[in-house]
Amino acid sequence: MSAQNLASWVDRTETRDDLVTAAPLAAMSATLDAAEPFASNVVPPLWHWCWFLPVARQSELGPDGHPARGGFLPPVELPRRMWAGGRFSFERLLAVGERVTRTSRIASVEAKEGRTGPLVFVTVHHDYSTDQGPAIHEEHDIVYRAMPAPDAVAPVPPLAPANEGYAREILPDPVLLFRYSALTFNGHRIHYDRDYATQVEGYPGLVVHGPLIATLLLDLLQRQQAGARVKTFEFRAVSPLFDIHRFRVCGRDEGDGKHALWAANHKGELAMQATATVA
Repeated sequence: MSAQNLASWVDRTETRDDLVTAAPLAAMSATLDAAEPFASNVVPPLWHWCWFLPVARQSELGPDGHPARGGFLPPVELPRRMWAGGRFSFERLLAVGERVTRTSRIASVEAKEGRTGPLVFVTVHHDYSTDQGPAIHEEHDIVYRAMPAPDAVAPVPPLAPANEGYAREILPDPVLLFRYSALTFNGHRIHYDRDYATQVEGYPGLVVHGPLIATLLLDLLQRQQAGARVKTFEFRAVSPLFDIHRFRVCGRDEGDGKHALWAANHKGELAMQATATVA
């Protein structure tokens, strides 16, 4: 599909409703290895991804496990689809028992030529609201890319900062990736089907979900500053992480409520860069 036709998807909207229930909160807390059972009825930042799940019929899935191209999102023909980043503002947190409306709008579709070939970036804005008014504004960046050539050499990521103030090591084993996929009803095969991930898409192992890494970064911050209210958060994926190596989530308090956050692979290279503000 031409860039002009893809651009015709800009400003398309979709509205969905969902009910916040308690079970996903306990399951996510266990998945993130919390020391105590989850006892709050409030949805922590980024855990809202446990609702508004993609519920395409089995016969409507593409070969990668995602819903087939088209529908609300533009039918980009490039085979690899990944989260590239996101930006969030939290007016207030959702709570168990609330009925939530999510209004989604395709804000932009942009074709580019990268070092590894053609790229298409799609940005979707999601606004979550309840009877009490606006709750969360989310800007979700998706990148589509071609499969790499068999002899292609992956670019070397920059080194991550080495001046963290707090950190945690993560073992991204297949069980963790499966549990997160199940909680978010994410059928993308790169996260649980090793043969598909390595033989079809050419990765060295199972790919750690970008949203999971982002969630672990905010979870790290909230372990460091229990009770702090997250006001804004933004993240950018820099390089992928795989289940074959441990990685670290790190943070640094920069004062005035601002925290720098990042994830580093086993070589100390940057995988994700993020910033959060807290009150």
